[in-house]
Amino acid sequence: MKKVLAVGEVLWDLLPGGKQLGGAPGNFAYHCRSLGADARLVTRVGDDDLGREVLARFDALGLPTEFVQVDPEAPTGTVGVELTDGQPRYTIHEGVAWDRIEAGAAALAFAAEADAIGFGSLAQRSPRSRESIGRIVAAAKPGALRIFDVNLRPPFVDRDVVDRSLEMANVLKLNDQELVELGSMFGLEGEPREVIAGLADRFGLEVVAVTRGDSGSLLFRGGEWSDHPGVPAEVVDAIGAGDSFAAAMAVGLLDGRPLDEINRRANAVAAFVCTRPGGTPALPESLIRGS
Repeated sequence: MKKVLAVGEVLWDLLPGGKQLGGAPGNFAYHCRSLGADARLVTRVGDDDLGREVLARFDALGLPTEFVQVDPEAPTGTVGVELTDGQPRYTIHEGVAWDRIEAGAAALAFAAEADAIGFGSLAQRSPRSRESIGRIVAAAKPGALRIFDVNLRPPFVDRDVVDRSLEMANVLKLNDQELVELGSMFGLEGEPREVIAGLADRFGLEVVAVTRGDSGSLLFRGGEWSDHPGVPAEVVDAIGAGDSFAAAMAVGLLDGRPLDEINRRANAVAAFVCTRPGGTPALPESLIRGS
């Protein structure tokens, strides 16, 4: 069984219809585990009711909690979410537990054994978590996937963080709007494929994946392209869709699947997640089997 480690934020999305467990790294780890990987999460919650509820929810989801730290002072993270045509808009609260993630010895030991490590940009908004994430990613063994999932949430957009993360990564996942922003950030012009190839060349990326909402996704690996038009879905909300796409892509890459097959399955998983509230719905057996 392939080992996957995610590191970063965990939080409650405060939706109009009630709260849902959120945070891209947790969604990613959950879906990697659903798809057959031994996936764990390094994160931090508060010593409060919301933090205890996170731990209980992870237990219910079957997601191990040994790397979930409990902060004695900072509260569990929360995010206000407004939905417009199913698309989320976020208000991300500061000074929370996941701003204080530590790189513990046990997590570093697991990172050294992991076949893939997933991390993002949002949890690096604080120096403490940024340093810890850097240490965990640096612990990866040679040949491991180091998957950087860009998450540009104003006002927490820092070019230096993005640059450093791209230098650490060998796989990049982002959406089409983030591709435009990164192109502008690094002076890369032209059509999407030109910008993708430019990012891959500049940072030595083995794989770049760009999601395009209901228009599917574009994958690039070593000069090979895979363009998928997307899977029609009746969208309830798009929370966690990109994270589930990243998880399906990661598992497919670890399994050595053809690029078109990886793209097809990742789109199918993401489309299903859009039809359910929140980012961690149980996947049907057909998607778990990859059919």
